[in-house]
Amino acid sequence: MKAKLIEGKPIAEKLKAEMSQDVEVLKAKYGIGPKLVALQAGDNAASAIYVKAQKKAAESIGIDYELKTLPAESGQGEIERAIINANEDDNISGIILQLPLPKGVDAKKTAGVISPAKDAEGMHPQNIGKILTGQFMIGPCTPLAVMELLASTGVDLYGKDAVVVGHSEIVGKPLALMLLNKFATTTVCHIATGERGVLQDHVRRAEVLVVAVGRVGIVKGEWVKDGAIVVDVGINRVGDKVVGDVEFESASERASYITPVPGGVGPLTTAILMRNTIALFKAQHT
Repeated sequence: MKAKLIEGKPIAEKLKAEMSQDVEVLKAKYGIGPKLVALQAGDNAASAIYVKAQKKAAESIGIDYELKTLPAESGQGEIERAIINANEDDNISGIILQLPLPKGVDAKKTAGVISPAKDAEGMHPQNIGKILTGQFMIGPCTPLAVMELLASTGVDLYGKDAVVVGHSEIVGKPLALMLLNKFATTTVCHIATGERGVLQDHVRRAEVLVVAVGRVGIVKGEWVKDGAIVVDVGINRVGDKVVGDVEFESASERASYITPVPGGVGPLTTAILMRNTIALFKAQHT
């Protein structure tokens, strides 16, 4: 039996409709609404795609969106000063730092200057730390998008064997904590797992499988456990096509649910960014 597709767009549209109503209520109550500011140094084609998506999503919900562009030659100090100015502006609810940054600028150090109270991407160490206790208001957008996709299946994660392939700070690690908060029995695989030659062993027992590596076909379809839920976070260009990290066709023959690439995780991440911005606004006005 072929797997059911978990498509991100319908879930994102539902979330955006709910957020639009929420923003209307907030504006009526406070006289102002949430505002998201994106800081970008120079002009970058890849970044421009994300900025366009952010702006479109914000406007559809009623969130004020502003792109602040700094010179391409901006140094660490200039970018940090721009962030500090945004931190101190009471009209700004959330801040997102667009990557890549100019050569020589420490992205991690720069992002750490963003106030935790305005961290729209949920990546500040303080906000990541709150995931550990399960008492977080906001979080990294992609892991939260994955959790929304999993929730949409209606499957209870309690006690399920969950395997996350990829342990990045923006996806794998925070996602593992979120799965643990749902009492899934969670394993994280990474480069050393592959080098030891046991990646497939872990994948084969996964009832919930999330792959976020950025390598075409790193997970073979034949490895997927019958009835597993598969969420493919990978985005890879092969010629004129975009494909994920999992061999989609063969995995679809074994899984119960699977996300398409594109069309799975991607459409939800921007919606989560907006949800974070609204949550920050609420926290700032209570």
